[in-house]
Amino acid sequence: MLMKKILLFLTTIISISASVLAQDTEGTFDHPMFPTRMTNYIRTEYSTNFDAADFSTTAGGNDVVTKEGTKTMVRYDFNTESGASKPSVLQILRNYEAAAKKVGAVTVFLSADEGIGTYKIVKDGSEVWVKIECGGDGGNDFYYLTVLEVAPMVQEITSTDILSALTKDGHMALYINFETGTADIKTESMVTIDQLVEMLKANPTLKISIEGHTDNVGTAAANQTLSENRAKAVMNAIIAVGISATQLSAKGWGATKPIADNTTDDGKAKNRRVEIVKVN
Repeated sequence: MLMKKILLFLTTIISISASVLAQDTEGTFDHPMFPTRMTNYIRTEYSTNFDAADFSTTAGGNDVVTKEGTKTMVRYDFNTESGASKPSVLQILRNYEAAAKKVGAVTVFLSADEGIGTYKIVKDGSEVWVKIECGGDGGNDFYYLTVLEVAPMVQEITSTDILSALTKDGHMALYINFETGTADIKTESMVTIDQLVEMLKANPTLKISIEGHTDNVGTAAANQTLSENRAKAVMNAIIAVGISATQLSAKGWGATKPIADNTTDDGKAKNRRVEIVKVN
């Protein structure tokens, strides 16, 4: 009788342990666009913030597009306690392809060999990119779901912040958003430029150099030209509202002066910047 009770107790403990192992990690969530995950997979990681991400558009990772906005990443691991068979990599990718199509997505790239699926949604003027990356020994032990809702980062600074940074450090990085691959300033970044203009009006003897920087994507020559054109675009926007050209100069550095790691999406986003430098 005692032995039966011990066995029952041990069985209960094992059952409870298996149940705990099968639970989603606390503080993780499914993305509302994809509320249903693959059967017998559990959530183990979750993050959401403003960030950048690369999305494959051709095989081998030779061509990617980098997008910035609200990025949500969820990792799902196969529940080995389920006793079920794992789905194939292609099954995972096709499952999310079907789910993405239900919300209006098109398939940009899909490769079971590489374990990657890229899907794009354009709806009501908004753009969303979705990426599935499968991994593990068989390519199906786990997978990452990345959903990026494209939106520019809004840098909230005041003219006082700018002057303080120039006085203390002699320079300040401004994250002014441009149309991809061009020197066309996006409307939402005019708020930052307005604050720069306000600071310059209040300090008419102050001279600054406006300096463009890029990440390392693309050729050195193209990045040099782009950085120069973006610096000039900011300078011209300031001159257009009445600031004397004698207070300003512009130059580009291309990708030669990174302030972060260009091997990460976040690092690349930080390196794409316009710096203002106090001229003594």
